[in-house]
Amino acid sequence: MKTVLKRFSKKDFTATNILIFITVVMYIIQINIPQGGLLFGLNLYFLVYDFWWQPLSSMFAHGGIAHLGMNMFVLWQFGNLIERGRGSKEIIALYLISGLITSILSFGYIFYLDNSVNLVGASGAICALLGFVAYYDKAQRSGIITWVLLISVAPLLIGLPIAWYAHFIGLAVGFIYAFIRR
Repeated sequence: MKTVLKRFSKKDFTATNILIFITVVMYIIQINIPQGGLLFGLNLYFLVYDFWWQPLSSMFAHGGIAHLGMNMFVLWQFGNLIERGRGSKEIIALYLISGLITSILSFGYIFYLDNSVNLVGASGAICALLGFVAYYDKAQRSGIITWVLLISVAPLLIGLPIAWYAHFIGLAVGFIYAFIRR
């Protein structure tokens, strides 16, 4: 065990990497529990059965290994970027607060417009990170917005059931969070 730990240095234990680790562990738990996606995803059980944890747990649940891998790669890129510039407390606060707000606002969409949805994934919280970066980096702003449009609309065109609204909500929430925190 000591030899395994020697491979890691202090710089490997960033808040972003810890968020990634927690998400991977949560996914492993989710896939090993019957109906884990429904239990940890955000859906009408939130209101009907008082599953109060769903706005938070849905950020750590995922629809499959590709979904998890893609989200964790983007979290690693942008989370570490923000963490280097703003610190570990800021990335944790940004990720959790904006992720929860995005989940709750996305639930409004689910409740009023499409109550058959089971929302899973970190995409809303990750798009909030992108909105945060877009606020501060005006040179990258149009590229970030274009990328969010692309990841939100392109999958729909080929029939993938993605929560495009969570992407847009997250982008806006992250931008507003940055404006408030400036």
